[in-house]
Amino acid sequence: MDLDYPPAAQAFRAEVRAWLEANLPRDLCGWTLRDPLTPELLERLRGWQRTLADAGFGAVAWPVDHGGRGAGAVEQLVMAEELARLDAPAAVNPIGLTNVAPSIMAFGTSEQRSRHLPAILRGDEIWCQGFSEPDAGSDLASLRTLAEHDGSDTLVVSGTKIWSTLAGHAERCELLVRTDPSSRHHEGLSVLLVDMASTGIEVRPLPTMTGGNEFAEVSFDAVRVPIGDRLGPAGSGWRVAMTTLGFERAGVANLFLRTDARLRRVHDAVVRRPGGASATMIDRLCRCHVDTALLRLLALRAITAAARGRAPGPEASLAKLLWVRAEHAIAEAAGAVLGPDAVVGGSPWAADICASPGIAIAGGTTEIQKTILAERVLGLPRDPQP
Repeated sequence: MDLDYPPAAQAFRAEVRAWLEANLPRDLCGWTLRDPLTPELLERLRGWQRTLADAGFGAVAWPVDHGGRGAGAVEQLVMAEELARLDAPAAVNPIGLTNVAPSIMAFGTSEQRSRHLPAILRGDEIWCQGFSEPDAGSDLASLRTLAEHDGSDTLVVSGTKIWSTLAGHAERCELLVRTDPSSRHHEGLSVLLVDMASTGIEVRPLPTMTGGNEFAEVSFDAVRVPIGDRLGPAGSGWRVAMTTLGFERAGVANLFLRTDARLRRVHDAVVRRPGGASATMIDRLCRCHVDTALLRLLALRAITAAARGRAPGPEASLAKLLWVRAEHAIAEAAGAVLGPDAVVGGSPWAADICASPGIAIAGGTTEIQKTILAERVLGLPRDPQP
């Protein structure tokens, strides 16, 4: 594991830091996907993403031909660190940038790449994912959304997807469907790149405790999708979807940056607390610091492996589990330190505390991550399949 940054990465940090100091819109700092997203704010965040893209900072790891810098894992971390240091606004198109675009690079046609990648990079196309269903969440292979040929070059899609982040604002959806109704489980699936303005699509927001509007349930009622919008060959949907989820899980490596920032805010609240902190509070805070430090080390381990050309190992699942534990502990610590003030009167902690339980589900449930580690790391027998 490399704990020191090479000179090239430090030079890149200086470049990024100088550019952000000169260009970051400070009034957008602190915005996250949990916060309300009005049409006016959406356009401002799109504008910020275009500014990043035009300067070559929109997706530094993307190939140069697609608007990136061809940067390595260490430079990616440096970019994330500098954005987190200034509490820069979250990307308005995280699904497109992190999950969908790499899958289009891997499986898309030249027409699909030239059509979608520039729009994703600049925020002109916001994307969502249509994977989970009301009866097929963690058991993704049992999905029922069906895409049938209508005798021409069109597929007709019917079904329902749930927990689709940013579906209410998205122009496009990476949709996992069953194209062979006689198939079972992982077979006979395909991925479609669906225009969310298509006739027959209904988006229903799913309110959460945070008050945000990032999730939605999406229904497809005989939605017509051109065959040219299929990503990869027919029947390759499971491989494409697992590639997409792999990129999503790899992004967990940088989550410690936001976690560390929240921990520092709790720490500061303890320091300012009248009468100081009790032994219980200090113990709880120490546990949070340990978990966050371990999360950072796991991230550096994964980044070191990537920088040396090694395939991703179990670090992503381990990091996800530890991230959940750390976030839960920080939310509990905030509640213990601040009391009722943590969730009333417009407290900035309210959304974090309310969102904390759902973190165990986001990006692959805790149970799924434990199963991955049990089977692929410990070599335990596979779960029985019904």
